[in-house]
Amino acid sequence: MIERLTSDKIPAAVGSYSAASKVGHLIMTSGQLPINAATGKIDQPDSIEWQVHQSLSNIKAILEDNGSSMDAVVKTTVYLAHITDFAAFNAVYQTFFTHGFPARTAFEVGQLPMGALVEIEAIAEV
Repeated sequence: MIERLTSDKIPAAVGSYSAASKVGHLIMTSGQLPINAATGKIDQPDSIEWQVHQSLSNIKAILEDNGSSMDAVVKTTVYLAHITDFAAFNAVYQTFFTHGFPARTAFEVGQLPMGALVEIEAIAEV
């Protein structure tokens, strides 16, 4: 059975998708843009550090509101507008994981919605 998940701590979807889906003991989030739920905007459009923190905070909210945590993340996929932001991305990313790092794929894309610099999706165990 597939369960569609959300969190009242994240922004509304900018398209026709669920914030996450749960199948068995896994939660798969949709790609999370760095949108602040309070403003509905990317508050710092030129800061990769702020955007990584916001995207991961959105993922954290989804997971925690649905019985999981960042320590249960087994895989992330990262979409960067500029691969040259990888080192700055990585510095912030590391602060969200306390028990080792999940498997990860990261690559540069042509463009992200709303002019974002990063979008991150995650798979976590419940």
